[in-house]
Amino acid sequence: MMRVPMFRSLAVRNYRLYALGQLLSNPGTWMQRIAQDWLVLQLSHGSGIALGMTTALQFLPLLLFGLWGGALVDRLDKRRLLIFTQGAMGVLAVGLGVLATAGAAQVWHVYVFAFALGMITVMDNPGRQAFVPEMVEREHLSNAIALNSASFQLGRVTGPAIAGLLIAWIGSGPVFVINGFSFAFTIVALLMIRTADLRTPEPVPKGRGQIREGLRYVAGRRDLVLLLVLAASVQFFGANGQNQIALMVNNVFESGAAAFGTAAAALAVGALVGALLAARRDRPRVRLVLIGAMGFGAAQIAAGLMPGYLAFVLVLVPMGVLFMTYVTTLNATFQLTVDSRMRGRVMSIFLLVFMGVAPIGAPVVGLLADAFGPRASLVVGGVVTVVVVTALSALLMRAKDVRWPALLPARWRGDAPPGEDARETGADAEPDAVGADDAGEGDGAGTGDTVADGGRHGTRGASSQGAATPV
Repeated sequence: MMRVPMFRSLAVRNYRLYALGQLLSNPGTWMQRIAQDWLVLQLSHGSGIALGMTTALQFLPLLLFGLWGGALVDRLDKRRLLIFTQGAMGVLAVGLGVLATAGAAQVWHVYVFAFALGMITVMDNPGRQAFVPEMVEREHLSNAIALNSASFQLGRVTGPAIAGLLIAWIGSGPVFVINGFSFAFTIVALLMIRTADLRTPEPVPKGRGQIREGLRYVAGRRDLVLLLVLAASVQFFGANGQNQIALMVNNVFESGAAAFGTAAAALAVGALVGALLAARRDRPRVRLVLIGAMGFGAAQIAAGLMPGYLAFVLVLVPMGVLFMTYVTTLNATFQLTVDSRMRGRVMSIFLLVFMGVAPIGAPVVGLLADAFGPRASLVVGGVVTVVVVTALSALLMRAKDVRWPALLPARWRGDAPPGEDARETGADAEPDAVGADDAGEGDGAGTGDTVADGGRHGTRGASSQGAATPV
């Protein structure tokens, strides 16, 4: 398996251990997500606003404290930080599980636990994002990011299906407890990692103005700014897809927990396929971000218009493929083109936008669903995504004199001989970049994102310069 290009990053021992821990833990995480959504719906008698408020409270800490979390990640040992955050998440899951199992859970209890979980993710999310480049070399980074997404989506396939059956059999409470103990797999994997093999950059010393420094760095990269605008627009509705599925299943198709788990699993199957396809690519390109986001918006519209449950579930599969194409490519673009010393802060800004808009979007989705029905919330979200992607694509082409055909693979344009990969021929051979003229601006931006080889064997002081983003 290690020699298959799709799984090449698994040849690295540390990453292999980390990936195995995630693979075993991720189903529990998705089981809890399904159990949490279903518990809220049952306690609130199917309220879309209550479901939206739960999501909002879980993401609100990222919006309020996300930048602080990124600055902290750049100063701390990421492996030790993740051991702490994963353990804390396990404790929270067990606590809510005990309340639900005892029949004492109320909606406000779920709100409190969701907010507490959000506080932990303020450090956990950028910590995990910034830790992957320490385990693998740059040529394997895009693959490792895609495999992380594939592992997460595999959990999303199995977790909801298992959760649906368990909720119908023993209730939501035990599902939370099971997830709490599943965090042990990740903690054990982190403890087994060889720290001498990590490519650890020099920790950023504690000082004033580090958050402002990160903001200036991103502001000096026009390519990153455009991608952040896209992420904010798509995620306003896209980040709440799980809520929309729950509302469609419960309120429109009037089905139970098992049907909800099946629908969520269908979306995850598509996402898993999208992540595995992304793992085959050597490097991310902006055109895939745009194509994935545009297709996802169109799929949202189609899902909202489906007349029956079966047709709705079938549309969720390509919707998942397109969403994961957009997500993995966007994530890899940020990871591969920023200064390693700024990675924690940059990824916190990315996550702030990518996930932090959910506290704003979730109540809006709930209000739309309650006022006009769940179908309307899906269709409106899809239309907004399509319009925004179209506008940003036009701005991109106008700014860089890029034509529409250039956004397609070279083999589709006829630039590459049949059977030859588009990366090696035609216009794709040159990394025409979004914002390439701006890549040297800001703090530490440059043209060659490389990590010193000495860092692999524990030499602190790995260096990385921000690179322009290839179209």
